[in-house]
Amino acid sequence: MKVTIIKKIISIALISLNVLIISGIASYTQSATVRIKDVAHVQGVRDNQLVGYGIVVGLQGTGDNSRSTQITNQLMLQNLGTVIEQSNYIQKGSSAAVMVTATVGPFAKSGDKIDLTVSTMADAKSLEGGVLVMTQLRAPNGEVIATGQGPVSVGGTSAQANGSFKRTSITTTGRVPNGGIVEREIYTQIGDDSSITLTLNKTDYTLTARIAQTVSDLLAPARAVDGSSIRIEVPAKFQNNRVGFLSIIENLRVDPSVERAKVVVNERTGTIVIGNEVKLMPAAVAHGGITVSISTLNEVVQPNPFTMGGSAVGVSNSEIDIEEQGGNVVEIKANSTLNDLVKALNTIGVKPIDLISILQALKEAGSLKADIEII
Repeated sequence: MKVTIIKKIISIALISLNVLIISGIASYTQSATVRIKDVAHVQGVRDNQLVGYGIVVGLQGTGDNSRSTQITNQLMLQNLGTVIEQSNYIQKGSSAAVMVTATVGPFAKSGDKIDLTVSTMADAKSLEGGVLVMTQLRAPNGEVIATGQGPVSVGGTSAQANGSFKRTSITTTGRVPNGGIVEREIYTQIGDDSSITLTLNKTDYTLTARIAQTVSDLLAPARAVDGSSIRIEVPAKFQNNRVGFLSIIENLRVDPSVERAKVVVNERTGTIVIGNEVKLMPAAVAHGGITVSISTLNEVVQPNPFTMGGSAVGVSNSEIDIEEQGGNVVEIKANSTLNDLVKALNTIGVKPIDLISILQALKEAGSLKADIEII
């Protein structure tokens, strides 16, 4: 009886263990894959950029003083039926010439609203409190795609008085949320008569081949054309339902490929991001530094009390101090990782800005087997 109970307990434990293993594998598989929609897009389906020239009015003396802005204001008022004999009758500073930019999605329809970005062109100091007058937005081919107007939001403020100036953000550029209206529908074709081409967001031969293989195994014939393009044949049942076909494709999951070994460096902030698979060949790193300090003391020498016609003379006394720090040598073994190098350099007090110089030197010496990208 006891043996039977023990066997049942063991069986239950094994079943529970198998369930845990299967759940773990499923969880790992789920987290280790990516959707096709996150790494690729349909070729030819893209955004469209628009640009226009306009006027922002209602400024409290922070507009520009350019002659061209006054002429533009005169022409605008004449188009509205108001007669102004000379452009200099319009007070300067209450308006500003601006460039208006916007981006329209690939399937924009007439009446859709878009956000606008407004930027000054001349010497305007701020667009705070201004209103964009109706502006035509054109595509690169010159066609008017949208119009825009509305109050400009700069998200900050600026003040000036008695030669002092202070601002909380850039106020010469602002946004007009939902200020643009699409006037002309943008037609976008999805693929050609018999196929659709997917394009990776970043060239990757391995991932391209994996996507082509996955689509071919599960949905439709697919072929990798090059390092970033996959040509997919559209089945007959989806010829009139390409949106449904793409919906299935973009939700398929593939195994992501390992990125190329890369080190990303931001020299302005001293930020260093080390990617995967970064390796180092044998090398030795010597680190040391010289600090030069220069201080100047300005003094005024007065003439002697009984000197006739003497005057005070300014004198600058400069002191120069040079401090040389002791050098340190760090040895790098074969197949070491950058993590090993960073730990070793941290022990001798290397700052991020110095580490950037060391990484660049290791790259030039052929020890660092990775690309360095400076942003």
